[in-house]
Amino acid sequence: MQPTELPTEALQPQAEPKIAAQPAAESKPAQAPAKTSANKSTKKPPLVSREHKAQDTRIQIGQLEIGGDQFITMAGPCSVESCEQIHETALIVKEFGGHMLRGGCFKPRTNPYSFQGLGYQGLDYMQQAGQSARLPIITEVMDREDVHKVALQADVLQIGARNMQNFALLKEVGKTTRPILLKRGLMSSLDELLGAAEYILAHGNQQVMLCERGIRTFETATRNTLDLSAVPLLKQMTHLPIIIDPSHAVGKRDLVLPMAKAAKAVGAHGIIVEVHPDPDKALSDAEQQLNFEQYQQMMGELYR
Repeated sequence: MQPTELPTEALQPQAEPKIAAQPAAESKPAQAPAKTSANKSTKKPPLVSREHKAQDTRIQIGQLEIGGDQFITMAGPCSVESCEQIHETALIVKEFGGHMLRGGCFKPRTNPYSFQGLGYQGLDYMQQAGQSARLPIITEVMDREDVHKVALQADVLQIGARNMQNFALLKEVGKTTRPILLKRGLMSSLDELLGAAEYILAHGNQQVMLCERGIRTFETATRNTLDLSAVPLLKQMTHLPIIIDPSHAVGKRDLVLPMAKAAKAVGAHGIIVEVHPDPDKALSDAEQQLNFEQYQQMMGELYR
């Protein structure tokens, strides 16, 4: 039996079935992922800012409140020179209406051979004088290792202009419970001053006062240039109290009174001034310290 021959068509390879072309899908622009609460900024406003705290900060030191409606005066010698000197001054500061006794026990001096202060002995004298006159005391602290020891005796710790950006010192005073008076640096902006204050607040201490003490400019007629515009500007920017130091700003005792009155007029919460029993014999900053008669006159004109 002969094999059946297949048709020629069956021996040819079969073409693949054709698939109808599908219309290309329209390209759509990539869409950004929907915003969620996790995408939103969680950055908090600075602690010094009005955004963080709208109400003015008020600092309580015994019966004294700083940052409220009362204009306060801190007064005393540039340096504590002896037990008699600081006691005599404390009684005068109290008699004519002063609210706090100031005095330098540790002195940062440009000249290394100038009087550097009596240190802890001076602090003992100052504490005794404050207790006798019933005045809280404020003194400068320069070294982070001294912070907590000085805080045992002083009611307020001062950070001087030259230490405004001593960040290790700022962090250390931020760990204390004592109010801090932070002075503006000689060539520092207001933003830099607030940044320094933020270091203290960020480390826990919310009791900070800012002090405008004059900045260095091209003018040589006065020791520094008192930036009074800083007061209303800072009051817009921060809730912290603002103190003016006219003594260091002008460096001349006969200009302290008008600058003190100007400080009150622009809305400062108080002043810190230098007073000495015999300014011409002072061991530091003799030209800018008021004598007792000038101090009495200033207090009369500020508070009458």
